[in-house]
Amino acid sequence: MADSSFDIVSKIDRQEVDNALSQAARELAQRYDFKGTGASITWSGEKAIEISANAEERAKAVLEVFKEKLVKRNQSLKILEPSEPRASGRETKISVALKEGISQEEAKKVGKLIRDQAPKGVKVQVQGDELRVTSKSRDDLQSVIALVNGQDYDFAVQFTNYR
Repeated sequence: MADSSFDIVSKIDRQEVDNALSQAARELAQRYDFKGTGASITWSGEKAIEISANAEERAKAVLEVFKEKLVKRNQSLKILEPSEPRASGRETKISVALKEGISQEEAKKVGKLIRDQAPKGVKVQVQGDELRVTSKSRDDLQSVIALVNGQDYDFAVQFTNYR
């Protein structure tokens, strides 16, 4: 029988993030506490979002609204990497980078965890910014998914290509 496998990845669902951004922008336009504050949230390139408002508290409030919308769309907040608020003329701006992929050192940590604590027949390979986990038993793969989900990493974790 062939081995079963799946990939551990950290990817951004760009469509869902775009939808969350649109919903946040709509809410900013309608909410009374954002009237006259110049609050806005927009894309800044492919992998970044720019938040601006006339006060630091308002800019942070915009970020919170955006986070709420992401959570409602089942997106992990670990994809966000907000900068410190910075003054830009009369406005305060916050740049939010979107993190995607698993770094080599993080992949090694996950691989070591799986080798140490997973059932014996499980193999792990690092392939670029993702990990491939293989085993003869699908039950072993299920236990690896539970093991990895139980950990708290500083990146979003998804499981794809389950075969």
